Amino acid sequence: MATQHAPTPLTPRRATLRRSVARQTAAHTVSAAAAALATVRIALGALFLWAFLDKTFGLGYATADGRAWVDGASPAKGFLSHVAAGPFRGTFHAMAGQVWVDWMFMLSLLGLGLALIGGVGLRIAAVGGTALLALMWAAEWPPARHLADGAASGSTNPLLDYHVLYALVLVVLAVTGSGATWGLGRRWAELPVVRDNAWLR
Repeated sequence: MATQHAPTPLTPRRATLRRSVARQTAAHTVSAAAAALATVRIALGALFLWAFLDKTFGLGYATADGRAWVDGASPAKGFLSHVAAGPFRGTFHAMAGQVWVDWMFMLSLLGLGLALIGGVGLRIAAVGGTALLALMWAAEWPPARHLADGAASGSTNPLLDYHVLYALVLVVLAVTGSGATWGLGRRWAELPVVRDNAWLR
């Protein structure tokens, strides 16, 4: 017949050691999650900053040499003038080539890139970035199965696309305080003006 042994009671020292190990494990998990969020934040910031640099200087990727903003070309005109679907098509065509549109578009890309890489002003970046991405989503208009000329739009999902996913990531990065890891988020939050205005964090 098997005998059952009562569990050995934890001594105060053992209990303290177990709590310490549990805390270290939890801290390691949080730190791994924080590092993952910081990695995503910096990568997304680099994506926006690269778009700004390529359109400004014509680095030969999305923007050919000689077609850059510094060469006098409109960075938003090509995209907006080729909007071929959706209820806002005429509005976007009218906006194409407007100086104020170019400035707002380029400053948005620069601001998002710097804020995300630096880990500062992430709430503002989330709101502004979501607005920019919503406009770009409306310009591509994924719900359309066909373009204005009747050709297939190539849309794979009527609602969710990379614009929506980027916007969701921006919100997650802002609400999780991801700027505190590998960024200037903590120092930014300590500034008096930021401390007094939570929306600036």
